[in-house]
Amino acid sequence: MATPSGSRSEADAEILPAKQISIANHVAIRFAGDSGDGMQITGTKFTEASALAGNDLSTFPDFPAEIRAPAGTLAGVSAYQIHFSAEAVYTPADEVDLLVAFNPAALRANIEDLRDGGMVLVNSDAFTRKAWARAGYDKDPLEALRASSTVYEVPITSLNRSACQGLSLGQRDIDRSKNFFALGLLYWLYSRPIESTKRWLSNRFKDDVLEANLRALRAGHAFGETAELFPVHFAVPAAKIEPGTYRNITGNTALAWGIVAARKVFDRPVFLGAYPITPASDVLHEVARHRNFNVKTFQAEDEISAISSAIGAAFAGHLAITISSGPGIVLKQEALGLAVMVELPLVVVDVQRAGPSTGSPTKTEQGDLMLAIHGRHSESPLPVIAANGPGDCFNAVIEAFQMAVRYMTPVILLSDSYLANSSEPWRIPAVDSLPQQTIHYAEPGAGEFEPYRRDPETGARPWAIPGTPGLEHRIGGLTKAPVTGNVVYDPENHAAMVEARAKKVADIANDLPPLEINGPPNGRLLLVSWGGTLGSVTAAIQEVREAGREISTLHLRQMNPLPRDLGEKLKAFDHVLVPELNDGQLCSLLRAKYLVDAESFSKVNGQPFKVSELKARIEACLDGGKR
Repeated sequence: MATPSGSRSEADAEILPAKQISIANHVAIRFAGDSGDGMQITGTKFTEASALAGNDLSTFPDFPAEIRAPAGTLAGVSAYQIHFSAEAVYTPADEVDLLVAFNPAALRANIEDLRDGGMVLVNSDAFTRKAWARAGYDKDPLEALRASSTVYEVPITSLNRSACQGLSLGQRDIDRSKNFFALGLLYWLYSRPIESTKRWLSNRFKDDVLEANLRALRAGHAFGETAELFPVHFAVPAAKIEPGTYRNITGNTALAWGIVAARKVFDRPVFLGAYPITPASDVLHEVARHRNFNVKTFQAEDEISAISSAIGAAFAGHLAITISSGPGIVLKQEALGLAVMVELPLVVVDVQRAGPSTGSPTKTEQGDLMLAIHGRHSESPLPVIAANGPGDCFNAVIEAFQMAVRYMTPVILLSDSYLANSSEPWRIPAVDSLPQQTIHYAEPGAGEFEPYRRDPETGARPWAIPGTPGLEHRIGGLTKAPVTGNVVYDPENHAAMVEARAKKVADIANDLPPLEINGPPNGRLLLVSWGGTLGSVTAAIQEVREAGREISTLHLRQMNPLPRDLGEKLKAFDHVLVPELNDGQLCSLLRAKYLVDAESFSKVNGQPFKVSELKARIEACLDGGKR
């Protein structure tokens, strides 16, 4: 057994046999426990260590909406899954090779996703008769599990208490470090580097709290190394990736960094007005940490104030952005209509979550597509784009700013809860490699200023900063006249301005590059996807093709206007399958616009697609089956 410090003597090293190392190409692990057990921290630290080890990876944090749900219950289970590999990784994996369960509830909530013959590591101290009953078991759940899986029963709580003896901390505080005991054990079991976590702890805690966590980490590592319980441990070789400087990044962090990078790209101040809401709040927090880059953040008292402040910043000539999730985007729609009417550049980020109403705020969904395209009253078209991965959120927000400034229009950027919280290795771009953009503001001329004279190429009106001598013009939500911007109510003028705004947005499609189909340009089946489903779709298609089946795919980024050549691409195939995490919103748009018999494959349970689900549906479609 490990000593309190987690050390191993030279005598022990001579007596204990060397343990076998097994090479694994890919591993999926899920950490699960109460929402107060630190599962998200544990998973995050293991992810960072795996990134430092050079593995490609994908993660899936899954946690309850409550800050502290009832302990030991299914409702309070928090989990973090990581899939790391020596090869390319596209998803967190359908099934896990190892389930780390801190209590019976965590076991029951997650055991169905353990692969056949997989391993289970439990905190045996937590598997009491009372805990079984609270989780809904009438007997020890480990009895049956031992017959079908490899079960490692480790008294994590008591071993951690032994490691922390002598510290001036209460037992409750000592028990809070038991997740680091498990983390240290997993670091040994999968040959992960440990030093970065030690540095992180040293920078975050101090005194006996720091010492408790360090002892727990070392003791867990030493227990794996010295206990006879584990005859083998694993090594996952580094993946072959493009050279460069990488970091592990979540979609929300990538969004925040993209906002900060926009300050460099456009050489203009950036203003973010936001109201906290799950799962978008992290973006506001992260951007606020970088105010030294001349990026201003404003935490408003409500969603309406947040977008109104951003519109004011756009009036003043700043790059303006606001961010929320579905319920907040609904509240922003009236003010967003004003931004459409006055034709100002504004980026609106919607980190989608499962609804309606409060719904399941920590679960993912793609249910806001129709809201983004048609959510405002009257005829209020605007561009909509969708990020496709955690790292891609960085590029997508810069792209949204570029579109907003070029066409003088608000732009909606769609992310989702899965992208927001999951992570992947991301190659950090050199600052000098970012595309530099020049903003041209209106300048006083010889004659009277014409605030609604449109650029013949883009249809954009001039960006005139109020208060500039010689650029005086009317602002506000009333219908304006072409060229002059005077308030005019006659029907012909109203129709002309509605059509001009619509044409400006529709013509964005003319500037989009031709669509690229992955696979044959025509054939039996085309799978059309969008947003955060890209990883699951890519993995499923790879498995289908490895089985000798032929299929083509098309992943959309521009959701409105749709690419001009999309119709002809769709009609080149016998069948079109559209998987999305809603009740078929994109599929309905494709059927209505292009009159193709597109088939929807929907999922609305708050979870991302599993590769097996997509693969089965694709194969059924190829074999002539329908839902």
